[in-house]
Amino acid sequence: MPLTVEEYKIGQLYMISKHSCEESDGGDGVEVVRNEQDTHPQHGVGQVTEKRIYLTSKLPIWIKTFVPQIFYVTETAWNFYPYTITEYSVFGDTPTPADSVSFLDILSDPIPEKNYKTSEDLSLWRSDKTSRGPLERGWRDNHEPIMCSYKRVWCSFEVFGFQTRTEGFVHKNIKDILLVAHRQAVAWLDEWHGLSLGEVRKYEKAMQETTNSKVKSTQNNSESHGAARPVLHRSISVTDQRSLEKMGVMTVDVTDASTLAVPRTPVRLHSVPE
Repeated sequence: MPLTVEEYKIGQLYMISKHSCEESDGGDGVEVVRNEQDTHPQHGVGQVTEKRIYLTSKLPIWIKTFVPQIFYVTETAWNFYPYTITEYSVFGDTPTPADSVSFLDILSDPIPEKNYKTSEDLSLWRSDKTSRGPLERGWRDNHEPIMCSYKRVWCSFEVFGFQTRTEGFVHKNIKDILLVAHRQAVAWLDEWHGLSLGEVRKYEKAMQETTNSKVKSTQNNSESHGAARPVLHRSISVTDQRSLEKMGVMTVDVTDASTLAVPRTPVRLHSVPE
């Protein structure tokens, strides 16, 4: 028997809350800045969320010179249930080019080895409560209805010589996060199936407080162990070393070609400190 619209919603809310808390450790995590019901002018009542996805400990060595001590990506999303449009114009504006769209298969797409758990392997998983599972290859072609989740990710890092690598790094990490989380939404079915919306909202609030506390505690500890650089946001152009140093941002010695293969030009960083 297919899940109801409310059950889809409960499963999504439960997964986001638990996943965010589990992943918030060691300098990384998901801080919930906003999570509330609102009315969209086109789609009606939905849940709007704003999150900060911290990726500090995942940063490769080559990028750390150019970014703050605390590095995060902001995600803002509207959530509607169900939402099963399968066209590229789902966001209601100019259709996304087909070559810029990634389809994630929660069954067969590879995930980072550190995130693999047998209990979350959907080729082995089975729900005791609902007798669903395991999934088999081609499952998307043989199941109706299918709950779709759409994410649009923009990334711009305008430092000459590092733009493509950095933007690729951010996109890959966001893709891994989404893939793991939506595998868990299915694998945790027996944990959230049968909960009421009120019960899952209560769970969500408690987990959100725990998660935000873990993230802020980690960031405070990080800042206390050395000279903290500012959290950066928005966009202005800073093109000279003196301005960067006044902002507290570590700059690169571009006069020594043996240590960094970039042209002898000022570093361009699009940021302002909070």
